[in-house]
Parts: sequence; C-alpha cells; structure tokens
Amino acid sequence: MATVPHPAVDQPVDPGEESLLILQSLLCLMREKNLLNRADIEELCAKVERRATGQVSGPLTCNAEAASAAMADMQRMNSYLGQRYGGKHARLRPR
Repeated sequence: MATVPHPAVDQPVDPGEESLLILQSLLCLMREKNLLNRADIEELCAKVERRATGQVSGPLTCNAEAASAAMADMQRMNSYLGQRYGGKHARLRPR
C-alpha cells in the first residue's frame, strides 16, 4: 500500500496503519464504555479468524496475507482487552 504525506507529521504515513490505530482506539473506547463486552470481542476475533482461514465466503473479497495479519492483530487486541478490562468469556456454541 502506498504511503501518503500526512499534514500533522513530516514523514509519510501508511493509510493502513492509520486505519488500524483508529479501529484499535475505537474498540478500546467501546470496551471502556461497556458498549462491547469480552464475549463481543471474542466473537469478533472468531469472525476475523474464520474469514482469514477461508471458512466464510462473503460478498467482500480479501487478500489472504492481509486477512492473516488482521487475524493476528485481532488476537492481540482480544488478549489486551481481556487482560485490561476482564469480563466473561463468550459461551462456546455447539457447531
């Protein structure tokens, strides 16, 4: 992905990094305000993992490498938010 000059800094910034930072901050804020609980974050993590491993076909296509990176990022966020805010784990549903 191409980098673009950012008005607030002198060096180019990768738009993907900007988006990731915004989404991570949003997840943290929503968790702090109890708009999301631990089970919600775990469910989101599982959805990203299913998409990355090709278990879900949807209208949006994605690059396999980007999907794997998203899965790793989501797992890190899940771990961080679980340690920071605690809460009940998602109930395991039979498949």
